[in-house]
Amino acid sequence: MAEISIICKRTVVSTKPVVPRKFNLLSVLDRVMEGNHLRMAFYYDFPTRRRPGELTKKLRESMSEMLSDFPVVIGRLVRNPEGRWTVKCNDAGLRMVEARAKGTVNEWLKNVDREKEMKLIHWEEMFHKPYFWSTFYVQITEFENGGLAIGLSCSHLLSDPTSATIVIKAWADTTLKGEIVSPPLFNPLPSPKEGNKNTNNLISHYKSVIQNSPQISDTKRTTIALQFNQQMVRSCISMAATPNAQDHELMPFEALAALFWTRISKLKGRKSSLVDMSICLDMRKVLGLDKGFFGNCMVYKMVQGDGLDENEVSKAAGFIKEAVSRMESDEVMDLIDWLEQENCENPPLMNGSHLICVSLENGDAYSAVFEENWSLVRVSYYIEPAVGPGQIVIGPSPGIDGPDGRVVAVTLPEDEAEKLLEDEVIRKFAPTVLLGLNKKLS
Repeated sequence: MAEISIICKRTVVSTKPVVPRKFNLLSVLDRVMEGNHLRMAFYYDFPTRRRPGELTKKLRESMSEMLSDFPVVIGRLVRNPEGRWTVKCNDAGLRMVEARAKGTVNEWLKNVDREKEMKLIHWEEMFHKPYFWSTFYVQITEFENGGLAIGLSCSHLLSDPTSATIVIKAWADTTLKGEIVSPPLFNPLPSPKEGNKNTNNLISHYKSVIQNSPQISDTKRTTIALQFNQQMVRSCISMAATPNAQDHELMPFEALAALFWTRISKLKGRKSSLVDMSICLDMRKVLGLDKGFFGNCMVYKMVQGDGLDENEVSKAAGFIKEAVSRMESDEVMDLIDWLEQENCENPPLMNGSHLICVSLENGDAYSAVFEENWSLVRVSYYIEPAVGPGQIVIGPSPGIDGPDGRVVAVTLPEDEAEKLLEDEVIRKFAPTVLLGLNKKLS
């Protein structure tokens, strides 16, 4: 196992001063995610040609340039007169940890698990005085014999996975090209229209989560990541498709979500129904927002498993597809309006009550290229803390064999994760185990 040595922790500020007395009010979709935080790891493979620390210095300097366009990232949390969180945009900066590891990045990836990967993603819980607490952290780990890992963590209060990826992409653009190709947009969410409904499926789900606080257990959880190449994904789509469904072809997310929903329900002992699952989707396109919208724009929706069993993958896929298709602008705007009126003072853990399935289909992580000779070989996403029945995160793969390849990361109690790897239906697809539990399907 590669050993990690922490060299230092420092504060990185922007090269341009922030406009004084500027505040950024957080939206209701931001505030409802207060209890969660994100962790991400980006692994780059390249030959070692520089002195130790030289590469980190270059990345630190380009980050300072990039942060000039991200005042929210380097600001600090304060409460406004109404008691709501807002970001005071100042020059406080973000925290950067600089580290080194023995071996190569590829040697690390051969034996990585959840616990080891977390050592590459520095995070600190909110300080009792939030104004002195950095909401974003970056860790750069140089591997002595080749390669580098970039870990980013942040409060979900300020960013969803799409926005966090925007930060990495902007940093990469600044390093490679000297400018940000697609600058972030710090615009408010659309304003609700008059006559919005005070109940719909989305509102009912959020109301249930807010009113029923999850029971947090100390059960040890682990994460496994499975890579499905394009052929495997298309086989899964064929298996999950219903007869005569040419006009309603399943998307990779819908098919893979159905596959893992049914298999996880089986290992949890469900016989005549599937466990209830909450799907999490990016609503930027639905709300007519630009891809560069920065903040939280991912919404959770319940998909109930009543009347389904573990063998009905096609029906499960149909339920998921219907739920996805019905997440329309009016329903999301009704939810935003309801959350504004509700003014929840104690936001719940949105991933704490049900099995969660997160779609990162709209992410653009693998376009984050820092230097021409760098190869981005893997990206990992975590929505923390890991609580509740389990979590499925479905995102793109490096795309070596086609655009439909996907990586499915599943976080479960350790005994259940082991059973999932032994599941006969999963094994038929023969995905590559990228992370956790001996990293192989035997």
